[in-house]
Amino acid sequence: MGKICIGVDIGGTSIKMGLVDTNGAIQHKWEIETNKAEHGKFIVQEVWSSIENELNNRGVEHASLLGIGIGAPGFIDSKNAYVFEAVNIGWKNVDLGTQFQEISNLPTYLENDANVAVLGENWQGAGNNADNVIAITLGTGVGGGIIANGEIIDGANGTAGEIGHMTIDPNGLPCNCGRKGCLETIASATGFAKQGLEMAIQDPAGMLAAHYQKTGHITAKDIFDFAADGDQGSMKIIDRTTDLLGLTIANLATVLNPSKVLIGGGVSKAGNQLVEPIREAFQSYALTRTAAACEMKVAQLGNDAGLIGAAYLVLQHEENNNKQK
Repeated sequence: MGKICIGVDIGGTSIKMGLVDTNGAIQHKWEIETNKAEHGKFIVQEVWSSIENELNNRGVEHASLLGIGIGAPGFIDSKNAYVFEAVNIGWKNVDLGTQFQEISNLPTYLENDANVAVLGENWQGAGNNADNVIAITLGTGVGGGIIANGEIIDGANGTAGEIGHMTIDPNGLPCNCGRKGCLETIASATGFAKQGLEMAIQDPAGMLAAHYQKTGHITAKDIFDFAADGDQGSMKIIDRTTDLLGLTIANLATVLNPSKVLIGGGVSKAGNQLVEPIREAFQSYALTRTAAACEMKVAQLGNDAGLIGAAYLVLQHEENNNKQK
């Protein structure tokens, strides 16, 4: 099997893990439920026990392991592998890297989960190892990550790349971050659903209203499906949201001048129905020279991006350490 990196992608519901070789191929992957009891107190032990079990079952020797890379939610000090806060798990001021290193006796590296997903997607997915990348994940929330000159951007205290919390409408809906009108309140799957409910009230004769009366809910997928069938209300929601996304990306691109913009997350399953209008809006708002250098693509790795990116953290640090020797 050769040298192996262990990738760990910690989420609020499940923790995905994998054995990844130095070429980025997943040799084996699995997941366990995230135990949030007592503010996530047992996660480190349970993750390492699971890893040890899989290593033993597959006959992987400790000497072949290069280290552990971890993607974790929340505000992260990647330099010191420290979690300031991860609300959806219950962590606050957790020295996660040290805990994993002590229990595993392996070098351990930590990054924000959105950032490791960007690293994975850029390494083995749609990014093709570009030096300047903006990635946006449209899921339950809106995540993001930025690679500049080949390095992930963390910022002064771990909040760089929080694209979902860019203020788009100062008078908009409340966001989970405590402010109003963040991009996440509009462009996430939840934001699409809220817009769908509003449209069902505004247009009682439309498909969204009929669907809500029948099922009691509206999803982002419903909106894209009805838009494809010609529903005007659904088309308006998509037009508004993709226009705002195009504007947001154009503003970000003015700062970074990326060669790649990657769109991922569950909402991205809408494919060209989502990406084409975002691309058109981006090109209309962006500087001509900036737009000419930039390719917009749908992310390719899906749920594997995080654990592949976490494994890449190990290789990245190994490479840097070797350069310093």
